[in-house]
Formats: sequence, structure tokens, C-alpha cells
Amino acid sequence: MAGHSQFKNIMHRKAAQDKKRAKVFTKLLRELVIAAKEGGADPTANPRLRSAVAAARVANMPKDNIERAIKRGAGGADGDNYEEVRYEGYGPGGVALIVEALTDNRNRTASEVRSAFSKHGGSLGETNSVAFNFNRVGRITYPLAVADGEAMLEAAIEAGADDLESDDETHVVYTQPDALQEVRTALEASHGDPQEFKLGWVPLSTIAIDEEQAQTLFKLIEVLEDNDDVQEVIANFEVSDEVMAKLNG
Repeated sequence: MAGHSQFKNIMHRKAAQDKKRAKVFTKLLRELVIAAKEGGADPTANPRLRSAVAAARVANMPKDNIERAIKRGAGGADGDNYEEVRYEGYGPGGVALIVEALTDNRNRTASEVRSAFSKHGGSLGETNSVAFNFNRVGRITYPLAVADGEAMLEAAIEAGADDLESDDETHVVYTQPDALQEVRTALEASHGDPQEFKLGWVPLSTIAIDEEQAQTLFKLIEVLEDNDDVQEVIANFEVSDEVMAKLNG
């Protein structure tokens, strides 16, 4: 089990599902607001908003909530001055982490992110201190049910994508950053709207960590992802099946 997505398996163990759902909605609402604010309220003319709406629907967010968030963003409502911020640092075992956030208070978010790192075996660095460990890519996500792996791979190649990664829940198509919109358009024509499409990060290589390091790292990631300001956490770690079995046991 390697790379940037395996932490989903740990997240399934978390309790308090209502609280978790509320946090997911908070993050999605912020993305809706900023997407509408930057590109307008029409999803057909605003790719970022279209992706945000698709993600909100996958999370079963009520339609009224989505529409209110779009109106708030497009109207430039006071109190919605969110900005995108990226934090970088190292966790246990020398694992590199990128933390992407949407915040209306940089000082608060920086303090909370720094505290999470320091309390869980890590250290927050400067911008670009760990980004060289990752590639910037376009990422398009479809549910597994839209096609089998072979058919999805063929469609992705024909659309001009670079790679496909499938797991038990999704197909994730990877593109060059400047090819994201072109590949998305081609895949929408054959497979419908994706769950999500956005620019993201993937590790150039991974670092193997042991059970103790994994426990601390997963706690760090959990604390970061529980922060309302944090939208995504990406890390370049690898955990063996044996260690995962112990942690899940």
C-alpha cells in the first residue's frame, strides 16, 4: 500500500459520522464559494465551480446548500474572503507533506497547522521546501461503476491522459496540468461528468515507514484533515500490508 491515497482506509475507522459529514460539507461549501467568486456562478462556463458542484453532489449535499454557496460567492458576500494557502513540512520518518487550505485568516490557519506538525513528530517548513518531492498534475476522478479498468484506461489514453489509477471505489485519471481541461472534456463526452477534476500533487517516490512512524503520521494527517480550513493533505509515504494489518487490528 503506497502513495498519497491509502489514508482513506484509516479514515473509515473514525467515529462520529455526523461530525465528519459536517466537516466535509464545510470544506465543500468553501470551495463552492471561492470557485463562484473567482469564475462566476455558471458551472458550464466555470470549470472549477463545475467540479465543486460535482463533489458536493457526490457527498449528498442538499441542492439548496449548493445554490446558496454559489450565490454567496458570486455576490462577493462579506465574510467570504477565503484565500488559497499551501503549507509544506516533514512528518515522522522524513515523510514530506503538502497541506492545501482555504482560509479567511492566514494567521489562525498557520498557527493551527504548525501546532499539528509539532505535536505529532513533524516540522513545518517554508513554501517549496518539500514540493520538489511531488509532481503537479491534473486529476480526474470517476466512480468505479462507470467502466471496468481496461475500458477506462483505453478511454483515458484516447483522451490524452498520462496515467490511470484504480482502486475499490474510483478510477483516477492523471494528466499534465495544462491538459486537464482537454482530457476532462473528452472523458465527459464518453463517460459523463466526473466526481471531481482538479490540479493536485502526486509523489515522485515514497518513503517506507514502520508501525510506530505510521501511527504518529496517521494521527498528524487526521488532525490536519479535521481542520475546517484544510482542503487536502498529500504525503509521500508507503506502509507495508503487514503494518497496515496491525494498525487495523
